[in-house]
Amino acid sequence: MDARNPSVLVTGASSGIGAAAARLLRERSFEVFGTSRRPERLGADVPDIRWIPMDVCDEDSVRKGFAEVLSAVPRLDALVCNAGFGIFGSVEEVSIAAAKEQFETNFFGTLRTLRAAIPHLREARRGRIAIVGSIAGRAPIPFQVHYSATKAAVESLALGLRNELHPLGVKIALIEPGDIETPFNDRMEWGDTATSPYADRIRRCEEVIRESLPKAPPPEVVARAIYRALTARRPRVRYAVGSDSILLPLGRRFLPDWLVLRLIRFHFRV
Repeated sequence: MDARNPSVLVTGASSGIGAAAARLLRERSFEVFGTSRRPERLGADVPDIRWIPMDVCDEDSVRKGFAEVLSAVPRLDALVCNAGFGIFGSVEEVSIAAAKEQFETNFFGTLRTLRAAIPHLREARRGRIAIVGSIAGRAPIPFQVHYSATKAAVESLALGLRNELHPLGVKIALIEPGDIETPFNDRMEWGDTATSPYADRIRRCEEVIRESLPKAPPPEVVARAIYRALTARRPRVRYAVGSDSILLPLGRRFLPDWLVLRLIRFHFRV
């Protein structure tokens, strides 16, 4: 980074982890561009952020958003890929259309954003990218399998991209939050599971999920990990955030798969 304030684009900056990251980066002297599909509704909630209309599911919207950023600053120094949402339900019952929508935002939305940013970072031979994944990518959540699958795909994307850009001065870090207290559950597509053949188990799993977030750390802890990833001289490959994001990878490393799956079932009461 040079003498000017470094610029960063944060996708999904209107709430939760994205909003916390945008606020912290602004406090730490970044020039922050935050994306939202409806930026006109924002402003006071995240002060001093330059809002960019962007729908990560729309190629043209992403292209126009980056053009707006690059018309305002000499170059883009950093990117935080954060936009995403969750759906809930069994693999058997969630429609293919809903599953595609989940991947369209969480995986392909990240991919579109990366493809728009990488040429500018690569040509400058410098820059940072923080990609927000989830511990669910390594420990799939029952009845939230589609979300978990998107985060597993994002993990592979982040690690593979780190290798591709390794000699070009662009550094990639994967941020892996566990449970974080955000409005994520409020925006979850829960679906109608009352008549499901899995109804009892879905109900118990949903109770665990709904009970966990109010007890979880605030999004600021993830924002601090994102800041470290964007500013460390040698950023780590992964930044695990939250106690569950540390314990679960240890289990995956040292325990057999059948036991890991059994522990996941026990945790979610299924």
